Amino acid sequence: MNDVIPKPCEESISKYLDKWDASEKYVCEDSALYKLFHVHCPENRDIESILLKVSVLNDFYSTRIYNSKIFPTAKHILNINNIDSRLKSGDLTLVNDIAETKFKRFYSFASKYCSHHNPDKFPIYDSYVGKMLVHYRTVDKFHKFKNKDLKSYPKFVESIEALRGFYGVKQSSIRDLDRFLWQAGKQYFTKN
Repeated sequence: MNDVIPKPCEESISKYLDKWDASEKYVCEDSALYKLFHVHCPENRDIESILLKVSVLNDFYSTRIYNSKIFPTAKHILNINNIDSRLKSGDLTLVNDIAETKFKRFYSFASKYCSHHNPDKFPIYDSYVGKMLVHYRTVDKFHKFKNKDLKSYPKFVESIEALRGFYGVKQSSIRDLDRFLWQAGKQYFTKN
């Protein structure tokens, strides 16, 4: 399988971006999320705005926040100090703060919530992205990390930046790299 999985390069990233753009579902969902996070509810000052964002993001990305936990998750986000300034500045510790609720750790969701506010600063963690990073580490030794390090957001971002540097794809946006890693991971690591 190692010789089949594409390396991160401009050609591979471009190929997967074209696949993304060819999907009406992905394009429409991205557009809807952009409107929600940047036009209609850009701040996190009221429960209604946060509740809308948590619900839609959970639905589109299947982040496994059950209905009974949607409202408590939104309340948790509302109670985080300085969230909007932290999102704007790219405070990586915010992802772990959002993820750590009283009832469960919603790490992937938290990275997606932050990314949709500021995609240039917050790469998305997903199990497929994690599998791709582990694969590239094993094959090309692009960075030293333990698998569990990917569940600490600052260390995850460090790994993403190391990958961008090692493979020479720093000109690709974080969002484009997210799309490449997720789609390739889904293609090569989905259990049949």
